Amino acid sequence: MKEPKKIGMLTPSSNTILEPVCSRMLSDVPEVTCHYSRFEVTKISLEQDALKQFDYEPMLRAAELLAHAEVDVIAWNGTSGGWLGLDVDRELCDLITQRTGIPATTSMLAQMEAFAKNNVKTLHLVTPYLPEINTLLAKQYLEHGGIEVVNVQGCAQTVNRSFSQVSHERIENMIKSVAESPADGLSIVCTNFPAINKVEYYEQNYNQTMYDTIAVLIWQCLKMVDVDPKKVKGWGKLFR
Repeated sequence: MKEPKKIGMLTPSSNTILEPVCSRMLSDVPEVTCHYSRFEVTKISLEQDALKQFDYEPMLRAAELLAHAEVDVIAWNGTSGGWLGLDVDRELCDLITQRTGIPATTSMLAQMEAFAKNNVKTLHLVTPYLPEINTLLAKQYLEHGGIEVVNVQGCAQTVNRSFSQVSHERIENMIKSVAESPADGLSIVCTNFPAINKVEYYEQNYNQTMYDTIAVLIWQCLKMVDVDPKKVKGWGKLFR
C-alpha cells in the first residue's frame, strides 16, 4: 500500500483552529495527511517580546521534529510574514530546507501565489489584529504583489488565544462592512481565526472569493505534493 503524502505544519502553540480545520479539509483526500509541530506563540503585536517569538531557531527546531516523520513539505501555518516581511518568510523557508532537506512554504507566501494565479489586484482585509499590523499587511501586498487593499476591518486584539474566540456574528459584521465596496477578493489573515469555518456561507452571501490563510496554505501544499487541490470539497471557490 502506497504511503500518503505528508504535510508538516509549524503551528503556534496557542492556536486551536488550524489543526482541526486542516484535518477536516483533507477528510476526503485520503492520499494526504497533516502532521503538526508547535513552538511558542501567545501574543501578536509589534512589541519586542511578541516579535521575538518568530526568531528562526525555535521554528527550525520544530521543523526538525517534523522531519523525523519524513514529511514531504514543511509549512509555517502562520502569518508573521505579513508584518515582519515576506522576505523573512522566504529566508525561513530557505533555512528550513537547508536544515532538513525538505521543501518549505508559509501561509503568507501561499496567499501571494493564490492572488497571482487568480489575478487579484484589489482586496478587502479582515483580521483580528491591531490597526498597525493591518497597515503592514497592506504594505506587503502592495510591495510584493502590486495589490491594493480597499477596505480593512480588525478586532484590535493581541492575545493569540482570543482570536479563536471571536464570534461568527462579529466576523460576519466585519465581512459585511468591507464587502460594501467591490474588490477582487477577501483576505482573511490569521490561522487562529474561525472565519474559515463558514467560508461557503460568506462567499455566497457577500459575493467575495475568500483567501483565508489556512485555506491557501492547504491549496499550495497539495500542489507541492502533486495532489489536485480540487479534491478538497466544501471549503470555498479557491479549491474549485
